[in-house]
Amino acid sequence: MDIIWLKDFEALVACKNFSRAAEERNVSQPAFSRRIRALENEIGVRLINRETLPLTLTPAGEVFLSQSRIMLRTYEETIERCQTIDAAGENVIRFAASQSLYMTHYKTLIAPLASEGGVDTDLNSTSWAADQFVSALQQGYCDVILTYWHPSMDFLGPLEVANFEYLTLSTDRYVPVSRTTPDGAAEFAFKTGSKDAVPLLSYGAVSALRSVQEFALTQLLPGQKVFVVNQNALANSVKAMIQEGFGIGWLPLSLCRQEIASGRFAVVDERLGTDLEIRLYRDPRSTKQTLDVLWKQLKRSAMKAA
Repeated sequence: MDIIWLKDFEALVACKNFSRAAEERNVSQPAFSRRIRALENEIGVRLINRETLPLTLTPAGEVFLSQSRIMLRTYEETIERCQTIDAAGENVIRFAASQSLYMTHYKTLIAPLASEGGVDTDLNSTSWAADQFVSALQQGYCDVILTYWHPSMDFLGPLEVANFEYLTLSTDRYVPVSRTTPDGAAEFAFKTGSKDAVPLLSYGAVSALRSVQEFALTQLLPGQKVFVVNQNALANSVKAMIQEGFGIGWLPLSLCRQEIASGRFAVVDERLGTDLEIRLYRDPRSTKQTLDVLWKQLKRSAMKAA
């Protein structure tokens, strides 16, 4: 299957007209039509309903559209990864971190040490799914990942089985948080024995923090009724929903410390919190000397903090 065909298909879906789509793709209409027909022949089904105006997708076309977008995104990400690997100099250390860890730990703990040691770093602050961080490190797309760790998490298992080296940089507290009322109390709270379900701002299945939240609910608060108002992959998104008063959500304390200190947020129940480790993982096969230097600096810094 030619990747050009997928781009043609997306253009046709957007334009709903062969002539306009061909013009957008800078190709003649007959050539464009042949490429769409070639795609359908390759798939073995009709994707476009040509009997409607504007053009519509067949049921099979609807299914293929969602998958083609995934294929194109994967293709583009693969090119970006290859170009990044090729462009990165021997002395540049490539980090990958979630947005929350970038804001709370990379900027304050890692970047200053790198600058002090004259080490160049390249950070990819991303909204990847948890297991994509692992794949990125395994495939050499990055040299180091900055991640949360908790016993309930299993996505880091492949790195531990393969003996990837890790360093515990610091710890954080993962606590249930609510917006406050005018008198400073938590707007939402867990009530023992209550039959009312509490609105919960949850994490999506791809989030590293999802399993930790489930641990807190099942192990620390068994039997509590909740209804999920929203699911997000990012802690920053959960924080924004808490800010708007949609319910209770678990957050790393470092991400909401200012809001708690100012009285805008309140910890619902500290007993329902649990500790998170902030870890760095690296491939022990890396030969970058600058990574070795920074790693030693980070180890010393972590030991002093402990």
